[in-house]
Amino acid sequence: MGIQHAEDGAMGGVLAYSGGGSPTILRILLGTQLRRLRVARGVSREDAGYAIRASHAKISRLELGRVGFKERDVADLLTLYGVFDPAEREPLLALATQANAPGWWHKYGDLLPSWFQVYVGLEEAASVVRNYEVQFVPGLLQSAEYARAVIMLVHGTASDEEIDRRVALRLARQERLTRQNAPILWAVVDEAVLRRPIGGPKVMAAQLDHLLEVTELPNVRLQIMPFHRGGHAAAGGPFSILRFPDKDLPDVVYMEQLTSALYVEKREETDHYTQVMDSLCVQAYSISASRNFLRELRERLPD
Repeated sequence: MGIQHAEDGAMGGVLAYSGGGSPTILRILLGTQLRRLRVARGVSREDAGYAIRASHAKISRLELGRVGFKERDVADLLTLYGVFDPAEREPLLALATQANAPGWWHKYGDLLPSWFQVYVGLEEAASVVRNYEVQFVPGLLQSAEYARAVIMLVHGTASDEEIDRRVALRLARQERLTRQNAPILWAVVDEAVLRRPIGGPKVMAAQLDHLLEVTELPNVRLQIMPFHRGGHAAAGGPFSILRFPDKDLPDVVYMEQLTSALYVEKREETDHYTQVMDSLCVQAYSISASRNFLRELRERLPD
């Protein structure tokens, strides 16, 4: 991704960015740096918000990379934080410009609620994606027809064109798994996911074939949580953990609801979810045993 750190006095680790990358990760990087500068200067979020004619809540969103940056606001904040040297200001102002570039998913903006656009950007930027699912195959592992069947459950009255675009969006998200510097995808799915015939037996058969194929990728790991394990650590439901290539960026835990989503970033909370995910991986079938389970299940379905 080309992210580097250059230690430089009061800046406490200036972020230098060498091109490319997701605009989401650029916003997070810039927000992280602005938060460091604010804290080092002893400026409250309220005072920072006043300097750019905004609320303290907006400063919080900016520092978390949840919203885009205006170059003027970044310039005013840098002045407030005592950053006057052009050699220090210009890279951060340039980063603000790059961070405002639309991601590839922007063309699907009419289909995506704002809370899910955030997730797609984070997913695109992540170096590790860990999923636990209890109802559906994870989106990054869905075949086209299975994805269509899942989408139809929620958007059954939508036009054929809209359904096609929603499927295309899901498949576009999957492309990153086979690119250079692909993320690690490590998923644990409940056995019920594979027993539930979404789209019918033929669609499920094709989905199992797809899982057997995609899990041959070196960066994709899939484990099955069998029924006979009984209760387990993730009794609270499905969730995802996103980890990023820059060591200063916190993990993000994502939990989707019917009409919104919850993002968890506090270290003590994300650590708990990581421990739960680690426990799931211990309790579930191993990766090789999971592939055997998929093969056996596939043999029982029609071609």
